[in-house]
Amino acid sequence: MSTDAIVLLKDEHKLIRKAFTDFEKAGENAHAAQGAAVDRIIELLTVHTFIENEVMYPRVRELLPDLEDDVLESYEEHHVADVLVVELAALKPGAERFVAKTTVLIENVRHHMDEEEQEWFPKVREGLGRKALQELGAAMVEARKTAPRSPSQPSALKKTIDAVIS
Repeated sequence: MSTDAIVLLKDEHKLIRKAFTDFEKAGENAHAAQGAAVDRIIELLTVHTFIENEVMYPRVRELLPDLEDDVLESYEEHHVADVLVVELAALKPGAERFVAKTTVLIENVRHHMDEEEQEWFPKVREGLGRKALQELGAAMVEARKTAPRSPSQPSALKKTIDAVIS
């Protein structure tokens, strides 16, 4: 298994996109299926944004200062996703805004992932090289072991609060 950071993140993006598709295919009044898909989306995004915010972004920011603006934009995009995830976690499937809020989350995160994959990842790969990406990926694998799985876990809450006050 590769520990290339970009390969790992793209693999996570595939899982997230599949969860989005599962939600979209559930159907209008399939509350149980929608709820299960959103639970999966929440878990995947909580882990993913934690790993990127705690490992990937700080290291890229340190090693590739020319990408500072990209990293700051990514932090803000994660913040928007985190807020929506917290709100969704408090809603029941069938609630008036459940589908609308999930749809907005999906649209925002798809845009973010597309931008990362098409614009940001190539710059990072070129700037860091294979060895650094392998080391970064290994650090991400370690961070995953203790990453929060729910937005109500203290480390996830801290990440969201830090984004508000930073």
